[in-house]
Amino acid sequence: MKELASQYGPWAIRFREVYDSTLEKYQAEERGAENLVTSEEARFLASIGCTAQELYDFVEDWVEAGEPSFDVVLGITAVRREYFLKEQHGQPSAYRISMNAVPPKDATFGGFVWLPRIIAKAKAKLRGEMPPELMYSCGADRRFLKSIGADAADFLRMIWEAGDDDQKVLEYVKEQAKGTPGVRQAA
Repeated sequence: MKELASQYGPWAIRFREVYDSTLEKYQAEERGAENLVTSEEARFLASIGCTAQELYDFVEDWVEAGEPSFDVVLGITAVRREYFLKEQHGQPSAYRISMNAVPPKDATFGGFVWLPRIIAKAKAKLRGEMPPELMYSCGADRRFLKSIGADAADFLRMIWEAGDDDQKVLEYVKEQAKGTPGVRQAA
């Protein structure tokens, strides 16, 4: 736990505790984000720009698919927390994106299938605007990121740095993909 505090700060220790508690409840067959975190835990999560649903999704995927690991979840949460505190001054967005605003699964950008969708999802995650039925770093996101040799937290940080410049994101994806064997862009 000292490692977490030294690398991320004391909030990471509390996040680990909440994650572990949620995981334990999930493994005990409890379901539903609202059932797995206490009101105090929900307040803590809100203070770092995270929701109970987002944590639940990560825990559910870990139990059901063996990924993402806690380290990946912590990295994603750290980027979101930093954005929340620096850019949003600790104030959550009142907006949630509509599922209709998310590009379809087969949409392409720069020849990369899934890229438009993951860009939209990453922007929503970064800004705290995810609807409950959508997850950043879901199984399909993880497959896409692995296929280009990118990390979910690094991709999220790139989204932050790029702002509304999706071309910059495309250049990042192309650069990442250069060193990844077998990457093929769609025609």
